[in-house]
Amino acid sequence: MRHFTLPEDGGLIKEGLPKDILHGYDKIFTEVYSDSTEAGWVIADEIVKAISDFEAANPDRLFKLGLTTGSTPVSLYKILSRYHREGKISFKKVEVFSIDEYYPMAKDAPQSRNRRLHEALLDNVDILPENVHIPDGSIPHEKISEYCRDFDAAARELDLLVIGIGEQGQVGFNEAGTSEQSRTRTVLLSYASRKRQAANFNLDTAVTPKEAITMGISTMMSAKRVILMAWGEQKADVVQKIVEGEVDASVPASYFQHHPNISMYVDEVAGSGLTRVVAPWLIGPCNWTPKFRRKAVIWLCQKVGKPILKLKHEDYLQNSLEELVDLVGQYDQVNIDVFNDLQHTITGWPGGKPNADDSTRPVASKPFPKKVLIFSPHPDDDVISMGGTFIRLVHQGHDVHVAYQTSGNVAVHDSVVLQHMDAAKQLGFGDRIEEVKALIDSKKPGEPEPRKLLDIKGAIRRSEARGADHSFGMQDDHIHFLNLPFYESGGIKKNPCSQTDVDIIKKLMDEVKPDQIYMAGDLADPHGTHRVCTEAALEAFAQLKEEGASWIPDCHIWLYRGAWMEWELGRVDMAVPLSPDELIEKRHAIYRHLSQKDIVPFPGEDPREFWQRAEDRTQATAKAYDALGMAEYQAIEVFLKLR
Repeated sequence: MRHFTLPEDGGLIKEGLPKDILHGYDKIFTEVYSDSTEAGWVIADEIVKAISDFEAANPDRLFKLGLTTGSTPVSLYKILSRYHREGKISFKKVEVFSIDEYYPMAKDAPQSRNRRLHEALLDNVDILPENVHIPDGSIPHEKISEYCRDFDAAARELDLLVIGIGEQGQVGFNEAGTSEQSRTRTVLLSYASRKRQAANFNLDTAVTPKEAITMGISTMMSAKRVILMAWGEQKADVVQKIVEGEVDASVPASYFQHHPNISMYVDEVAGSGLTRVVAPWLIGPCNWTPKFRRKAVIWLCQKVGKPILKLKHEDYLQNSLEELVDLVGQYDQVNIDVFNDLQHTITGWPGGKPNADDSTRPVASKPFPKKVLIFSPHPDDDVISMGGTFIRLVHQGHDVHVAYQTSGNVAVHDSVVLQHMDAAKQLGFGDRIEEVKALIDSKKPGEPEPRKLLDIKGAIRRSEARGADHSFGMQDDHIHFLNLPFYESGGIKKNPCSQTDVDIIKKLMDEVKPDQIYMAGDLADPHGTHRVCTEAALEAFAQLKEEGASWIPDCHIWLYRGAWMEWELGRVDMAVPLSPDELIEKRHAIYRHLSQKDIVPFPGEDPREFWQRAEDRTQATAKAYDALGMAEYQAIEVFLKLR
């Protein structure tokens, strides 16, 4: 499977630039890679070298390696497992220390950190069982203090510690307020933490542990070498705080600024808040592509609080942008060029305006109508992320198809199922409610849900998606449910994406032969559904291109983002304004997804419902365009053009 990376827009010229300049704002030395897999190869190579060098110098000692669990190290562990199969690394002289475990928790419980680390890595390599040290969640309460003391002593002065950071800067279960002097101990989990961890317990906070055992900050800081990892756009803010901000107890990972031998590895979206990305002209010479000029001018407008055409020469000079002015010749020409460039992204015709001059429009006027294929990872991402544009494409007469790539069944709460069954019973359509209750009662935390129950949940989500699409005129024969097999694991952890998934997408693409394809471009979870779905769709497109599909050369791919974040205006290729009525029509389409309303199983830290997030995001985008001197709109949805 080919990995998905976002299109570049120019930026810092890194060739020949000394690292002390490139990393001049780093308080923790940080490397940015295109994705977690690319970074994983680099980290894996460092681990291999560290173990090899240590064994050569210390033949009678074990290498002490600290590791983490969760989604962050998934790519790394796959690579290390592969390296072991290829004979590039042995763990026979390595002892592993894991940083945390739920408490109480049996070692073999499906949700235990112990089991997850074994399944992800330890069972795939030749480490000796006696050299595996994972906090034991089965220790009796009266002995836990003594156990933590002994574990802490053994885990000190690790040769290498490799860990991920959480969205709030937590490491292990060391959350906001943790002392830098903390040691291995039991901690009470906050409600927010238990809500996050509930994904591992069938979304039931009632059975999610209230405590955990975790290495302390001082235990981690005693390691001789530390590697931190962070992937996904939801970690962008905290990465910037950890790398460039002040040491702050509310962001525990920031304590690692005090460590003498530490590096952080992030992907391009997690690192998107770093100065070298946000304002690289503050660091060194830049590659001033048209899009990059736009990025710089928008940054300047936001910094000085002016629209584009009111920027003055001194604004550029006082904010390290004299290189751009020198390149163009005059500051006011920079203003005009960028203003026109940004204005040309705005169109009320996302499928192209018929019989119009399209020389400065983001979409060609011909052919009209266009065949459009919208991919939605879950059954509601389409209307949440680009509902206004979807509605416009339909109303403007294009031949629009929508493809729901996964069933979304695990995101339906049990109570919603029972409510639907009760309605069916009252209407006389059979009484299976007791059977369904028995299915629900048979569920075991951490294990896949019963297939019959998943089928009911999938049917609920399909009916909701159809209802949303019908609300603005879509016909059933243009609504496609792909039910990609990788998703159908019955639990939070999905199966690997395979050629079977790709073939399903290829078949639909070749049937529709679209002029436009829309797909998710948000990478909030690098191992989650959105990214897998997009990479599968891009793989399908690439294979069809290699096979010579005749429609491919004239097809353009547009990327939308999800409910949480929006594309930076400096990167936008198309901006679709929405009127107040269109915004309400989009809201009503989102309302049709009743199983996701009020009791969303995966809300994250944001308490707003999906329709609120979507409206706030698109209205904020409209205000940002307005502040730059563009026309004032109610809301705007924006897109990147991949090809």
